[in-house]
Amino acid sequence: MISGADVNGRVLYQEGDHSFIWLGADPNLKRGVVQTNQYLIIDKGRGTLVDPGGVHLFSRVVAVVSRFININDIDTIIFSHQDPDVSSGIALWLGVTSAKIYVSSLWLRFLPHFGIVDTSRVLGIEDTASSLNLAGGNRLRFVPAHFLHSTGNYTVFDDASKIMFSGDIGAAVFPEGDEYVFVEDFDEHVKLMETFHRRYMAGNAVLRKWVSLIKSLGPSMICPQHGAIFREDTAGRFLDWLDGLRCGTDDLDSLYQMGKDV
Repeated sequence: MISGADVNGRVLYQEGDHSFIWLGADPNLKRGVVQTNQYLIIDKGRGTLVDPGGVHLFSRVVAVVSRFININDIDTIIFSHQDPDVSSGIALWLGVTSAKIYVSSLWLRFLPHFGIVDTSRVLGIEDTASSLNLAGGNRLRFVPAHFLHSTGNYTVFDDASKIMFSGDIGAAVFPEGDEYVFVEDFDEHVKLMETFHRRYMAGNAVLRKWVSLIKSLGPSMICPQHGAIFREDTAGRFLDWLDGLRCGTDDLDSLYQMGKDV
């Protein structure tokens, strides 16, 4: 269960000048609003935010980030895809930091609809795998996750901590008041993931491609944007579950049916 301390974030990894931090639970989450996770990577005093979230979360995320690093020391912000729960706060983050923003090049022309006037600090990630060298010398890898569920989608692997940020891959929908930080009972947790993944992931062939990339990296944890964090044996079980999951275009007959009048 989420404890009161977890609203202030939790350090998932720290060694030397490098840390990977989960930025805590939203204590004011309202019924019907999707639960989200935000993450901060600190490398030799410089900060990288990963999917810092929508407008309504901005003040909370700023407050939690400030417990670990000065906002002025945030120099990189990564958005895995274009959904509003990921990136609708982009104009606010551009306003309070001097950070460069990274997002799939497919979504660059849509971002002005979030109120951005100056896009000079917004950089596109091309379709193939690439990496970003942090200020302290450590590396983040942009691992393609196209069509899972966004057509231009990226996951992020931190070489130093071996933590994989998986975006919407691994998302779970918690019953109200029943959130937890880490997956302990994988069989029970699958029940919270299955409906979302069957509908939002494009198909098993795409999942298998992503899983093969991730297994080659050997992640110590897999951190999704929604739900709970996979670690130790649950990370491996999660990847194996994805590898065999039928989803999206694997089940077109059930989706393309004529329904009753509404």
